[in-house]
Amino acid sequence: MWKLKHYIKPYLLTLVVVSGLVFLEVMSTLRLPDLMSRIVDEGIALGNVGLIWRVGAVMLLVASAGVACSIAGSYLASRASSGFGRDLRFAVFSRVGQFSPREFGQFGTASLITRTTNDVQQIQQMFHMSMRMALRAPLMAVGGVLMVVRKDAQLAVILLALIPVMAAIIGFVVLKGVPLFKGLQTRLDRLSLVLREQLMGVRVIRAFNKGRDEQERFQKANRDLTEATLRVSRMMITLMPLLGLLINFTNIVIIWFAAQRIDAGVMQVGNLMAFLQYTMQIFMAVMMLSMIFMQLPRASASAERIVEVLHTEPVIKDPETPSTLHSDRGVVQFEDVTFSYPGAAQPVLSGISFTARPGETTAIIGGTGSGKSTILELLLRFHDPDSGRITLDGVDIRHLSQRYLRSRLGYVPQQAVLFSGTIASNIRSGKGDAADEEVEEAARVAQALGFIKERDGGFDAEVAQGGTNLSGGQKQRLSIARALVRKPKVYLLDDTFSALDYKTDANLRRELAQAAQDAAVIVVAQRVSTILHAEQILVLDAGRIVGQGTHGELLRSCRVYQEIVASQFGEEAV
Repeated sequence: MWKLKHYIKPYLLTLVVVSGLVFLEVMSTLRLPDLMSRIVDEGIALGNVGLIWRVGAVMLLVASAGVACSIAGSYLASRASSGFGRDLRFAVFSRVGQFSPREFGQFGTASLITRTTNDVQQIQQMFHMSMRMALRAPLMAVGGVLMVVRKDAQLAVILLALIPVMAAIIGFVVLKGVPLFKGLQTRLDRLSLVLREQLMGVRVIRAFNKGRDEQERFQKANRDLTEATLRVSRMMITLMPLLGLLINFTNIVIIWFAAQRIDAGVMQVGNLMAFLQYTMQIFMAVMMLSMIFMQLPRASASAERIVEVLHTEPVIKDPETPSTLHSDRGVVQFEDVTFSYPGAAQPVLSGISFTARPGETTAIIGGTGSGKSTILELLLRFHDPDSGRITLDGVDIRHLSQRYLRSRLGYVPQQAVLFSGTIASNIRSGKGDAADEEVEEAARVAQALGFIKERDGGFDAEVAQGGTNLSGGQKQRLSIARALVRKPKVYLLDDTFSALDYKTDANLRRELAQAAQDAAVIVVAQRVSTILHAEQILVLDAGRIVGQGTHGELLRSCRVYQEIVASQFGEEAV
């Protein structure tokens, strides 16, 4: 839990101030019944009007001071807890931003979203309650006990005998609640996962008439969450009635014995009223503690889930003393690289060696699952190879910081990903300070300028979340423009042209060859027509390079390449 303590440190001064305010508030609250007892026993009983006014004025001052302290303490506690929640959310978000695909697979996107939102909120609420109620309740309880003993020690025995019973009930509920709340958060993760999948895949669901099946899947996840919530709630709601029953029963017993003592003349009515007031303050303190203990199991479960994220160290780390490139040419070299995904029976890539040079296009082609995209992910350091090494301008990429490495690369993923905003903001996500002329030139090279100018607002036209108001080809071209605007030394194009028609494909490749004439271009492709003029083509089969050369050379020497060409152009093309 040291990670959470680290984020509480900035609020230690506020904690001290709030503690002082709570102490003053409790002291004023404890003083009021005693003053009221004096008014009843001395002022009213003896007809001393002056005493009533004097003591009443003191009561008003004490109550006003308590109210002022309460308002100030609540304000500071709210600000501190909100700031703590903000910092903790940012910490979790920052840690998740450092995760490699391996850590993302370990937690799952839906669970990470729940941990960043709901779990942080639970801890924030607990932090707020701790600053006020967790300090106020013990002070009230201890102060109340001391005051009832001072008022009447014999009656106080009845009250003191009840406190262990109440503590046992609260402890039992807390012990039972922790595992239930952990299960509740897990079911919330599951519901978030199902909902996220259904919202993202709504078109596929409708296209295959799977709406009823998905409704049943959502209902099952929703039902599981509801049942878990009801189990927790049934247990928690029994606490308040039990405590209320004990409190009322205790009051009856106190009044019964107090009446006898008043009748015997050993106790005054004012003291009884003060005694009952202190008793209620003690019980209110216990009720506050019970509320904290009711929240504690859920906050504890949420804290464990957040600490799990914060304690997870990313597999991909920057070196302690990062290197820099002595030259900035963009020469990429794979040297006998082998890589396996966690838990895989065999490597997805084995013995990969090649060099991609500036001014040349290196194309990678092969069957589905042959490891084409993995090569690009290794170069981006989404993964590290099991053996061998990858260099950029002669420097092992593991010796470079991830930020520095990726600033030299222009990556276009297989699935175009756009963000809500404008067309210009999406292109500028490749280079934040790009001038309007640079943005327009990148769009022109990517063959996106035409449809951009046709839209209302042009480059300021809105892009919906995920680019849902754009076609697949339009999203792909904006994704290419985003890589072009940063003018990298190495372009990584992962099946970039698959969503484009042949004419747009040809025009884009021609413009790209001109724009990237001083950069190395690595293209993962499915269509042979896209890579006909590449200076180097790598043919992958089952994670190994089975052919390397130009189109003509591979047609003569590589059987796998011949089969790919024949499947796309017919046997006569081989």
